[in-house]
Amino acid sequence: MRKTQTLLQALLAALLVGTFLSCAVVEQGLEAIPGGEKIKSQKETAVKATQFVRQTFGDITEEEEYYIGRTVAALILSLYPVYENNALTSYVNTLGNAVAVYSDRPETYAGYHFLILDTEEVNALSAPGGFIFISKGLMKRCRDEETLACILAHEIGHVSAKHGLQSIKKSRLVDAFRLLGQEAAQKYTSEQLAQLVNIFEGVLGDIVESLVEKGYDRKYEYEADKLGTITATRTGYSAQGLLDFLQTMADEEGKPGLKGWFQTHPSAKDRMSRVTKEISQLGQLPTAQTVRTSRFQTAMQNLQ
Repeated sequence: MRKTQTLLQALLAALLVGTFLSCAVVEQGLEAIPGGEKIKSQKETAVKATQFVRQTFGDITEEEEYYIGRTVAALILSLYPVYENNALTSYVNTLGNAVAVYSDRPETYAGYHFLILDTEEVNALSAPGGFIFISKGLMKRCRDEETLACILAHEIGHVSAKHGLQSIKKSRLVDAFRLLGQEAAQKYTSEQLAQLVNIFEGVLGDIVESLVEKGYDRKYEYEADKLGTITATRTGYSAQGLLDFLQTMADEEGKPGLKGWFQTHPSAKDRMSRVTKEISQLGQLPTAQTVRTSRFQTAMQNLQ
């Protein structure tokens, strides 16, 4: 328990330092800024700026989103082990980044990162900033590259629409930004730091709960399906791959002991009807290519 708490505290410290680096600089009041010069009105200007800008999650910068996502990713990796297969991981990253280029958000602050989780649980998770995880159990249910590309396009859709950030309770961010703004020009006391840690514990908890326990709101899953079908088609993959996967999930729904995807996603049958409608509006779909199937089979041959 102590080890877990220590890890969480370290992650939160990294988040606070990395995400709000500009505020840490501001805290120094009239200390010299890089370059060795002092700005006479730095204190007043900094406080006004932070109070004005920091209001909602929509004001979180790409860099801040990255640090939040990196911390969420670390927490996910404390729950699931990494699947050690360099060739397969490289393949998934190459495919994922190729698909991301054709998404509505082709770039994030530090790029997209894809990792395979060593669990038979069927799941895919997307943390803010472009950290995407896909379980070994889910990959085993992909029959070709079209299917895998569509799944990754769906997860990229979550990142593109910032669904992870939208799962944060607005009140937490308002409180955090208010505290950061009010105290921006002075050293934080231990009590103030404790308040920030508690707030960001809640921020991370909101996101992890959405990813691992409850799942995203249905409207976000539907939006990610829509974005995924469009992105996959732009990339040259048939969105039929998503329908094929949903059919596989529909065939397994209702079986005892199922976790992950089955607990955190809307009914596959419900999603299939919506995806079918989205696909009908895309016009002619790309066709699967033999080279892709061969490449997929080669990459997957050592999956255990």
